[in-house]
Amino acid sequence: MGIPSEMRDLLANRKKSLLIPSPIEDAKILRTRQCTQEGVRAGAKAAAVACVASAVPTLVAVRTIPWAKANLNYTAQALIISAASIAAYFITADKTILECARRNTHYK
Repeated sequence: MGIPSEMRDLLANRKKSLLIPSPIEDAKILRTRQCTQEGVRAGAKAAAVACVASAVPTLVAVRTIPWAKANLNYTAQALIISAASIAAYFITADKTILECARRNTHYK
């Protein structure tokens, strides 16, 4: 009822390929990983800045503006702050990764 033994062995040993990767391919993989890490770092920084930049006005508005005080509960406040943070993370990470990929195409 499970996976046939031949298929299981094939899946288990798929990393042990007969082909030996070239140093060029290894360098490409390394540069790709570095681009991804760079994008994650830049995205996290941007998300932290966006979190503070959206939290301060949101919390001040909820305490001072009567409409916001009446209509924005804790869930709405959290959604406003997290939406700004998530958008900043993904936009910055995407731009950073694409810029790094462009640099790597001219790397040759």
